[in-house]
Amino acid sequence: MPMSLYQASLAPCLQMLGALSAVLSKAASYAAERGIEPSVLLQSRLYPDMLPLVRQVQIATDGAKAGGARLAGVDNPSFPDTEASFDELQARIARCVSFLRSLDRSAIDAASERRIEFSVAKQAMVMMAPEYISGWMLPNFFFHVTTAFDILRHNGLAVGKRDFLGAVPLVASA
Repeated sequence: MPMSLYQASLAPCLQMLGALSAVLSKAASYAAERGIEPSVLLQSRLYPDMLPLVRQVQIATDGAKAGGARLAGVDNPSFPDTEASFDELQARIARCVSFLRSLDRSAIDAASERRIEFSVAKQAMVMMAPEYISGWMLPNFFFHVTTAFDILRHNGLAVGKRDFLGAVPLVASA
């Protein structure tokens, strides 16, 4: 059976959002255990011209929900970018996951011939759904999740590949 568009698009986003949530929980505990003001981690960057951790999480969730909405042919809910704590970022991730899980899988799977139209920095972008998933949605999403993970690792959080991957979907043993 070929992979469905849902499996190719939203399944990896849901897996990675779960992993990101778990890593943020570890980061909150790490800050508390070491007496680090959470805002220090939340505003940390890998380089001065890069966005801080809080924005990386906001953009990752925005990318996942926009992608899901575009593929399902529904309105993309607006999430104001007001998070200033680990708890608020966790709530944002939970809202995003809830939205993604509410989408009609069959509508996403039927989107292979759908034109996805959006703009980036005032530049119009038009792609067919499969190319949108592989050429824009997932690379952009993974960039921001990876950067969030790397910011925390750079700041001393003891996480590795298993933390990054989260709950890998395995086939149950017989």
